Amino acid sequence: MDLQFEGDELKSVLNRLRRAEGQISGVIKMIEEGRDCEDVVTQLAAASRALDRAGFAIIATGLQQCITDAQKNERNGESTEQMRARLEKLFLSLA
Repeated sequence: MDLQFEGDELKSVLNRLRRAEGQISGVIKMIEEGRDCEDVVTQLAAASRALDRAGFAIIATGLQQCITDAQKNERNGESTEQMRARLEKLFLSLA
């Protein structure tokens, strides 16, 4: 399943990933500076949420495309059940 993002979808996912990237950099800096544990964990949790949201946005886009691609994939030998199993695995990987 190849994802194809368009305009706003791409911008949204990239913004979430950049936000997470900045937050992770912040966590590293906080640890290096010996900052308070509670502050570090709070920032780490924010980075984790940003990554989760980016992942869910990617999966949501994939689902939209899978609905369209399902018939094509069946013609190419992948059953609806196989596609469902792959998507379920993707969801569980974020759990």
